[in-house]
Amino acid sequence: MPREIDYYALLGVSREATEAEIRERFRSLAREAHPDRVPRWRRGEAEVRFQELAQAVNVLTNTERRKVYDFELSMAGAPGGASEGDAIAQDYIAQGIAAYKEKRYTEAAGNFGLAVHRDRKDARAHHYLGLASARAGDVRAAVRALEAAIALDPQNSRLLADAGAVFRQAGLLLKAEKAYQEAMRWDPSAADLRRALDEVREQRAGKERSV
Repeated sequence: MPREIDYYALLGVSREATEAEIRERFRSLAREAHPDRVPRWRRGEAEVRFQELAQAVNVLTNTERRKVYDFELSMAGAPGGASEGDAIAQDYIAQGIAAYKEKRYTEAAGNFGLAVHRDRKDARAHHYLGLASARAGDVRAAVRALEAAIALDPQNSRLLADAGAVFRQAGLLLKAEKAYQEAMRWDPSAADLRRALDEVREQRAGKERSV
């Protein structure tokens, strides 16, 4: 992943945090980290810290930049790439990532689909295809791709979390709940997963009450 800093961890918020929550957290941290509040000998360190906080809030409160950043986090947590011997599949994945970052989601999905066609056992290609398809508006294709990715790599918490979000988007609340449960099984300390799971359960309960 291009960035070495996890902006969510830096701000101490979950991946599901709202813009208002992110801004409020930034204001609190920024007051404490402002260079004017530290001794002169620590000024340089404080300025770097303050700049990192500012960059984090700028990315996470911009809808499109946050989408791309979340995708990069998913890439960092995904399994290894296509088979080493299949340079063509790797190239399709690289092209898909480039297109995704430029918000050309349909083109990205097309490239990831080609990578899947080259190597149907590449969980990462299926994972990316699911994310890109969801952004492109083809939720059915996204669900199929993420189901295939989970079958290939059932212990990947980031994949399971992404799948839960897409399943929820598709209205598949039971499937989303199961995906989040599995994600928490492999990453039990993730507060964002717990929050997402609770929200899906509340949504399911509300839907059942309205029937």
